[in-house]
Amino acid sequence: MNKIKKLLYDFNELVMFKHSIFALPFIFIAMIISSNGWFGWKLLILGLIATIAARNFAMAFNRYIDKNIDNQNPRTINRPSVDGRLSLKSIFLFIFLNAFLFILIAYFINQLAFYLSFPILFIIGVYSYFKRFSYLAHIILGISLGLAPISGVIAVIEDITLWSMFLSLGVVFWVAGFDMLYSLQDRKIDIKLKLHSIPVKFGIKKTLLIARISHTLAIIFWFLFTIYSSSGIFVYISIIISTIFLIYEHILVNKSLENIPKAFFTINGYLGIVFLIFVILDKIFI
Repeated sequence: MNKIKKLLYDFNELVMFKHSIFALPFIFIAMIISSNGWFGWKLLILGLIATIAARNFAMAFNRYIDKNIDNQNPRTINRPSVDGRLSLKSIFLFIFLNAFLFILIAYFINQLAFYLSFPILFIIGVYSYFKRFSYLAHIILGISLGLAPISGVIAVIEDITLWSMFLSLGVVFWVAGFDMLYSLQDRKIDIKLKLHSIPVKFGIKKTLLIARISHTLAIIFWFLFTIYSSSGIFVYISIIISTIFLIYEHILVNKSLENIPKAFFTINGYLGIVFLIFVILDKIFI
């Protein structure tokens, strides 16, 4: 029993399960808007499992591919994939099982979800290679999480709407922006290992500026989402609160790069939850 608990703990640390909070609120926001309220227990459970499986696949694949990079980075040297707690064979099996689970769940949701499950896995997997040849890896990560709202719409109505595209684009630039800030921590080691990123390409000051532009675009796209989804005052309030969160994030990082973990994990985690809560309030009271 203790061995099983330890194994679960190590896999949890490998994929950083708690960070699922970045994608989950937005897939449920899309499902709520698509169904104009409650979308049912079946889709709630299937959507939850599919999102977790897709993220487990992406994170484990990243750790599997990046082992030789992570073992040279002081920030990542204690990951289970690096320090020997998990073998590459067990990580590969974990990757395969989560990919299979994601495709299986998509099959039970609807036909379009099933067909798109394969290119979705490809996109969220290919992100791990991008930093080896392009500083646009941040955008690819944004696209990976930006697929969540579109997936939510497909699950409910088996279609892709204009408002869901705006919601997804907001997520793309939100994620890309905070990933640029997060990557500032690894700038020196990335230069040493000849990896590509916005901080490596443009330096610290320009990265801060590009991240601000990215987050500005996120807010603009979320406002367009609110307009085209015919949402009410509560959703507009959530956009305003999200703007305040992002401004505070940039204030923290500009003050000191040591604030990056707090800005990355805490503020961005709360942003998605608050967004979801206000969307729910909008459907209840408007």
